[in-house]
Amino acid sequence: MLKHYNISVKGKVQGVWYRKSTWEKAMELGVKGTVKNQFDGSVYIEAEGEENQLKVFIEWCAKGPEFAEVSDISFEEADPSFYQYFEILY
Repeated sequence: MLKHYNISVKGKVQGVWYRKSTWEKAMELGVKGTVKNQFDGSVYIEAEGEENQLKVFIEWCAKGPEFAEVSDISFEEADPSFYQYFEILY
């Protein structure tokens, strides 16, 4: 069953290839959605997929790429948007 999560990631997550690495992890797992930087220094992600895919994806988001320092992650379930692919928003 398709699930949708809105995810907010805080910490040192901008300027450390977080969005690009998130896109790569989404491609690997088959997760669809978007990722973008926020003005407050956080990263916002909308992710859709099967529950097991999203569990692994959120666990990855809580760590991020090598140079990221995630201090907090929050997520909430929302209605699906039926994304066709995963993209980086600017």
